[in-house]
Amino acid sequence: METTSTPTHCPYCALQCGMNLSPTPEGGVEVTERVDFPVNRGALCGKGRTAPAVLSSRVRLTSPLVRSGGTLVPATWDEALDRIAGELGAIRAGHGPDALGVFGGGGLTNEKAYTLGKFARVVLGTSQIDYNGRFCMSSAAAGGLKAFGLDRGLPFPLEDIPKTGCVILVGSNLAETMPPALRFFTELRENGGTLIVVDPRRTKTAEQADLHLMPRPGTDLALALGLLHLVVAEGRVDEEYVRERTSGWEEARAAAMAHWPEHVERITGVSVPQLREAVRMFCEPEAAMVLTARGPEQQSKGTDTVGAWINLCLATGRAGRPLSGYGCLTGQGNGQGGREHGQKADQLPGYRKLDDPAARRHVAEVWGVDPDSLPGPGRSAYELLDALGTDIRSLLLMASNPVVSAPRAAHIEERLKSLDFLAVCDVVLSETAALADVVLPVTQWAEETGTMTSLEGRVLLRRRAITPPEGVRSDLEVMHELAARLGVEKGFPTDPEEVFEELRRASAGGPADYSGITYRRLVEENGVFWPCPAPATPPAPTASAVDDDGEDAGLDVFPEDPARDEAAPVHPGTPRLFLDRFATDDGRARFVPVSHRPAAEEPDEEYPVFLTTGRVVAQYQSGAQTRRVDELNAAAPGPFVELHPRLAARLGAAEGDPLAVVSRRGRAVAPARITTGIRPDTVFMPFHWPGEGRANTLTNPALDPTSRMPEFKVCAVRVEVVER
Repeated sequence: METTSTPTHCPYCALQCGMNLSPTPEGGVEVTERVDFPVNRGALCGKGRTAPAVLSSRVRLTSPLVRSGGTLVPATWDEALDRIAGELGAIRAGHGPDALGVFGGGGLTNEKAYTLGKFARVVLGTSQIDYNGRFCMSSAAAGGLKAFGLDRGLPFPLEDIPKTGCVILVGSNLAETMPPALRFFTELRENGGTLIVVDPRRTKTAEQADLHLMPRPGTDLALALGLLHLVVAEGRVDEEYVRERTSGWEEARAAAMAHWPEHVERITGVSVPQLREAVRMFCEPEAAMVLTARGPEQQSKGTDTVGAWINLCLATGRAGRPLSGYGCLTGQGNGQGGREHGQKADQLPGYRKLDDPAARRHVAEVWGVDPDSLPGPGRSAYELLDALGTDIRSLLLMASNPVVSAPRAAHIEERLKSLDFLAVCDVVLSETAALADVVLPVTQWAEETGTMTSLEGRVLLRRRAITPPEGVRSDLEVMHELAARLGVEKGFPTDPEEVFEELRRASAGGPADYSGITYRRLVEENGVFWPCPAPATPPAPTASAVDDDGEDAGLDVFPEDPARDEAAPVHPGTPRLFLDRFATDDGRARFVPVSHRPAAEEPDEEYPVFLTTGRVVAQYQSGAQTRRVDELNAAAPGPFVELHPRLAARLGAAEGDPLAVVSRRGRAVAPARITTGIRPDTVFMPFHWPGEGRANTLTNPALDPTSRMPEFKVCAVRVEVVER
């Protein structure tokens, strides 16, 4: 038996922890420690350790399924692909290209996300494409673009966190969502730095904090403005920095001064002494950071909320300086790369804007099409799903499970059922796939080679470690076959490195420039941070890192890289952004004046309690994969309703009692989990489960006007004890 291991990366969150996959005597693989990758240094959470369980044919799809007589039955690949192509072609002929919808996912590799965007626009001719990353990082992206002219989750590597003086962590429970990252914050405190956590729950992360602020859900914007008010009032503004490196300060300052501490205390429930202590802790060190996650971002005012936290960084000179800055803790495995290369409704590869004529010309030339043939921007994710069965008659869906993950999920489930045709590519028969007319079984992380971009902006190479089961094909093969059946014979290669070479050309000169990155460099340098432009002389095409049989061929396939020539120096990549200038026309960061406003839905007499949602350590996203792993199910077997003892006493609820949580959109039932670690006016539900306990049955699809992010993190509910 071959005993060599394959270095690769975890299939789950955006840390993309390094791991080795080693063969087992039974013919499978097991995860072994990989200490050379700096993000996790060998450490893994339970999800990463058990990831090979989903490779088992016991839990995953191994044959195409086609609906016949109301039931999904096994079919050949030709039958399934012919059915999809025939249905899409007929709907396009009868209703036009925008009757075809495409929905992607933040777990797709860069190669697959790039190809999906190209497939939608070149083969289908539709503008109706978006992806589930719209539900995760879009408000942070919009805020970063407004302020800095560029969106990259973290503008610095994680290794900088232990070296700074203070971190404000807003709306993140990373001790459960990405446990290996917690060590950076532990080291921060060991080095004498401080950690401030902002969260309405006393999570495992908040327990590590030097200061825990517990605002009412939906008031993070007011909190940030109150801190900025105190920065001004206490004379802590870095006037020289503001003068030399920013613009728009006076307007932002005026907006913040309307949020005096006592007013902010009434809005947020955070006391004035705590506000003052937070400002002291943040401003006294030479360097500090603000990191946000889904808490402040998944709101109908998420972009403004992110902007307020960025304003705090700019006013204190904490951006574009060593060991300082604002960053977003991206959630999904390729949430960063997934939004850079064209599967988002308004974007082309390289983070170019779809409505920019120069961007259209550049990408169209790479694709060999007329720029005028490319459709314009389409609907955002929720708006696309909401239009299913009306303007959009069919949907091709990859790597997403909106029946569980979308807000107002019961409504979205009905919209999916109303389609003329639904095709799903997935590893498992998810709740969404179960509604499909055709389901295609596709390869997953350990069975394919491709690149991912982590929350640091570090492009990484996942390498194929095992052969997929017979009957399973890659998403790239699916799009190649469908393109050919729909009349586009060329331009959709199945080899991931060939796709990446085209992606490099398409991204060249764009904000997310990958043109100087090669598969060889990713292996030899343990990843490369973008932007990384190509050398002045274009590199020659490289040989594939995957041989004709699909197996990882090793480093000897790489030819000499002309980028190594002394005449063509290699760009080192950009671990740290903005140290010299921001990515705006004049190099200055932009203050954006913002003011607090309520959530789209506040508690009232009928719905008197806040609901907020999130993750638990043993499950991931919609749970489609992790709910098939016995060890993870044993640790987190089902949904629950977390509530404070005072609320439980008012309801007459005891630990474990079934509780109904009711919003204007529906009703979910799950057992009570009583804890003092949550505000008395708030309940929490994890969102990993379908059925009766589906948290997203309740959530509000109210959208941020800029990012089009739904308001997952706050809505009004009532809670009732269910009679046994």
